[in-house]
Amino acid sequence: MATLEQVRAALAEVMDPELGRSIVDLGMVHDLALEDGRVTFTMALTTIQCPLRAQMQDDARARVLALEGIHDVDITLREMTAEEKQAISGQPTDQPHASQFNLIKQIIAVVSGKGGVGKSTTSALLALSLRRMGYEVGLLDADITGPSIPKMLLKNPPHPRGGPLGILPVTSGAGIKVMSINLLLEDPNQAVIWRGPLISGAIKQFYEDVHWGILDYLIVDLPPGTSDASLTVMQSIPLSGIVMVTTPQSLAGMVVRKASSMAAQLEIPILGLIENMSYAICPHCGETFEVFGPSNAEELAASLGAPLLGRLPIRPELATLADHGELETFAADDFDPIAEKLAALTNEGPAE
Repeated sequence: MATLEQVRAALAEVMDPELGRSIVDLGMVHDLALEDGRVTFTMALTTIQCPLRAQMQDDARARVLALEGIHDVDITLREMTAEEKQAISGQPTDQPHASQFNLIKQIIAVVSGKGGVGKSTTSALLALSLRRMGYEVGLLDADITGPSIPKMLLKNPPHPRGGPLGILPVTSGAGIKVMSINLLLEDPNQAVIWRGPLISGAIKQFYEDVHWGILDYLIVDLPPGTSDASLTVMQSIPLSGIVMVTTPQSLAGMVVRKASSMAAQLEIPILGLIENMSYAICPHCGETFEVFGPSNAEELAASLGAPLLGRLPIRPELATLADHGELETFAADDFDPIAEKLAALTNEGPAE
């Protein structure tokens, strides 16, 4: 017959999927009792509406029933008191504390010196390729005044829900966690007319107050240029590095150098360069055309002291898919090698 300590040890193996910690360590197990092969206990949840409560109950029941002599498990649910929530957060319950429970291994900002180079599309495709490789991925849309990520990935974007630990990001069909100012607006066409301090504050909140949970990668889509928004991200978010996006035009290369200069001054490593809209392929004969002139990607990457991650062609179907919120259906064959190189650079080997 199993002992009460063995039962507690079995429950210590049950994890809260959102918090990434044992339900015993989190103080969620109360009134544990064992009598005649029947185990009873109360599970205190951070919110009684927790969408994962059934999963945790099933896991707990299965682990305890696997013990010798246990034939029944009775679990009562309740919501944690304010004091219990404060105990696991380490902060007063009326203060934001989502970041206390986030475990984000790599944070990569996607940067361009100017608009119109496909930076947001590149951010979304990078997140998609990493997700298809098996990584847990989040996508933070830091372009507060020109957000486009939700439109690309979500057909009917829901509003984010609030939880006891912070704002819960919206999850795309492929399993990418997404946060954007457009997800919070009643009308997605509403203009966000904010000055720099408000924009900077919103970006910090999207990192600190959103319960991202456990992520291998958080991709941050920055607005173009070297404004307050970019500075806020580079100074207040612990970036692993940045990826620069450019086009073959010499003007784009010039402004990329400005953005790289900003990163250098802030001691943020440049992980690599992506040249977007590098060429077009004739759908009839397969011939390649350099629509915006010859590529200078290798020379530009060398001048930045960063590797060239890849050159991407113009794909007209991307615009159509993005307009309909179906970018995740894109095969992204051209982009997968770029994501693989980036994973190797950040030492995040093949996901298990």
